[in-house]
Amino acid sequence: MTKIALVHDWLNQRGGAEDVLETLVEMCPESPVFTSIYWEEVMPETYRSWDIRTSFMNRLPLVKSHHQSYLPFYPRAFKSMDLSQYDLILSNKSGFCHGVNAGPDAVHVCYCLTPTRFLWEFERYALREGLNSFTRAALKPILHFLRQWDKSAADRVDHFIAISSEVQRRIKDIYQRESAIIYPPVDMTRFEPSNKLDDFYLVVSRLVPYKRIDLAVKALSHLDRPLLVAGEGRDKPRLQEMAGPNVTFLGRVEDEEVADLMSRCRVFLFPGVDDFGITPVQAMAAGRPVVAFAGGGALDTVIDGETGVLFNETEPQALASAIQQLDNIQLDVKRIRQHAELFSKLVFEEKLSQYIGRVLEGKV
Repeated sequence: MTKIALVHDWLNQRGGAEDVLETLVEMCPESPVFTSIYWEEVMPETYRSWDIRTSFMNRLPLVKSHHQSYLPFYPRAFKSMDLSQYDLILSNKSGFCHGVNAGPDAVHVCYCLTPTRFLWEFERYALREGLNSFTRAALKPILHFLRQWDKSAADRVDHFIAISSEVQRRIKDIYQRESAIIYPPVDMTRFEPSNKLDDFYLVVSRLVPYKRIDLAVKALSHLDRPLLVAGEGRDKPRLQEMAGPNVTFLGRVEDEEVADLMSRCRVFLFPGVDDFGITPVQAMAAGRPVVAFAGGGALDTVIDGETGVLFNETEPQALASAIQQLDNIQLDVKRIRQHAELFSKLVFEEKLSQYIGRVLEGKV
């Protein structure tokens, strides 16, 4: 019987990476989860039944609430983990967890959500997070060391899996490694088409600058069409200031309400660039078309002219034109939902199981 170890960067917040991990745990219920830190109180209660094994970092002061302040510690944390008894290491990585040491006969498969973004796209990250010049200068020598370590860790991985074509490209550019693509799991059971459609456009997102919600706000204000914006974030005051009376900010919305809004919206808008972008797939699972920027994961998930419309310039006018273009296209709700099924949790489980089977048989 193959002994499998799951490895995850940190467990102190819940997002898309944790959605993937939850599916991996369902697939490998007997496997332990190795991670740097685990903040039990803020994570789902179901995690308490898992076999979670943390590094020495879990005992450091304030690390669970300020984990990014401990950047230099992660290489040692993951390198110190003893995984020698496992045949297969499956790391779920956006940070440093691919740096674990596998046993001499073990196979390490890395499910790569992204090459470590704040190392390889630091200037963009620093601008996005509002880091001042002093902080940027202080981080430079640390970043140099971490980039070297990150690349060395990637060299030790046996096989990479990317979550999208965009991430596959970055794995090739940064790590000089080839990768397969297996899209992240989307829980299709939460979403279904509705018989009732309302006349509003919808954004569901964290309100931070790189998500480019400003494009949607400006475009819909120009078109004078109703826009609902669900989500919170530091960019909210700026967005509210530029918004016309046609834009309504809903704040934080529960999952059930998100599913309802998606099923009833006229069009779902996704103006930013994401590594994958789960919300457009969720909207399509609800049978609704998507207008998205032609970049990142949207190039994998949205079929231009069939399940929505892609626009090529990060300008409000380009988004407005795409919306008007969609006015003249008759899209099939069943076709949109059928396309979304390609990204379902079931498909993810089947493809990953098949890939790992081929790896263990030496066919990859």
